Amino acid sequence: MTPANIVGMAKVIGLDLVALTDHSSCKNLPAFDAAAKFYEMNVIYGMELTTMEEVHVLCYFSSLKDAMAFDRYVYEQLPPIENTPALFGNQIICDENDQICGHEKKLLISATMIPFDQVYDLTQQYHGIMVPAHINKPTTSLLANLGFVPADSRFSCAEVKDLSTWPALQEQYPYLKNCNVLSSSDAHDLNSLREPLCFLEPEDTSPEAILQCIQRRPH
Repeated sequence: MTPANIVGMAKVIGLDLVALTDHSSCKNLPAFDAAAKFYEMNVIYGMELTTMEEVHVLCYFSSLKDAMAFDRYVYEQLPPIENTPALFGNQIICDENDQICGHEKKLLISATMIPFDQVYDLTQQYHGIMVPAHINKPTTSLLANLGFVPADSRFSCAEVKDLSTWPALQEQYPYLKNCNVLSSSDAHDLNSLREPLCFLEPEDTSPEAILQCIQRRPH
């Protein structure tokens, strides 16, 4: 799952758009961006943030600059716990040729000091959007870890693995009736990348238009 391989596989299976959302890090995004330009692939820049409550939230940005600034902020909110490669694997950083150019020493799956109720404003500061990830997963999700959708929530899109669960979730949690839904591959290996089954219809293919499409509330 090196950056150029991800973009290359996405191109092979016919995707128009791909996002890279490493846990609590954007350090592989420069290589990802270079590969996207080579393959002429549309991308959005992302991170899968782990909040203080251990809720996973997809954070998407329209520019590499904003994503890397967000990365620097999140890095300071991670606890000073070092990764143990024998337990969690190597946290590699690649260059544009998929060559390893560094290793991240902090354990990136740790919960940050960022509470869920601050993520919306935080991503907005970096011209990004938030999308609660795998919202009905039995662990590390909004509904599993908090048990409800906070009344002061402002997100307008959520992600689920199985789209067939979405209508029941909307009935159980009325807030979701005013939200869009993403069903991504959430791939952790190249073979798990899905062929194009779900579609977005942005005004154009710019990252800004794609983010606007994702967060635009349904009619």
